[in-house]
Amino acid sequence: MKLPKEGDFITIQSYKHDGSLHRTWRDTMVLKITENAIIGVNDHTLVTESDGRRWITREPAIVYFHKKYWFNIIAMIRDNGVSYYCNLASPFHIDQEALKYIDYDLDVKVFTNGEKKLLDVEEYEQHKEKMHYSDDIDYILKENVKVLVDWINQNKGPFSEEYIKIWYNRYVELRNK
Repeated sequence: MKLPKEGDFITIQSYKHDGSLHRTWRDTMVLKITENAIIGVNDHTLVTESDGRRWITREPAIVYFHKKYWFNIIAMIRDNGVSYYCNLASPFHIDQEALKYIDYDLDVKVFTNGEKKLLDVEEYEQHKEKMHYSDDIDYILKENVKVLVDWINQNKGPFSEEYIKIWYNRYVELRNK
């Protein structure tokens, strides 16, 4: 399989643990791809929900996916600063069709003022029971919440101001080519 390269557009598909399609983002621009990670950007990207509802993202967002971590990170670049939406999710897989991952409901939101909030705990507990998440998956996800919060507290990777500047500037360069 031929991997996408810098400047290519890909589709992102999130699934639920039971295999059902959850959400699709069309036309995410790839900014960098390595053996373990993909960095991309969504900017006025069409998003389709599993129930058919469609909407367009409002601002540029740097997206980060990794093959070893059970989370992905969306850094939304707004006029008043950067806020983050972090999905607890399986490591990504990419094929001819899309970049794919399983969304495990739990999310961490980081506001522009740095405040952190764990979201959707009730939804996680409901889906854990309904879709039979294993004890191993439960453990992995809870451990990855700790890793994620550590990254946030240390301004590591996507949580670094410099990281956002570098990748946003790269996006502007590629967009203007």
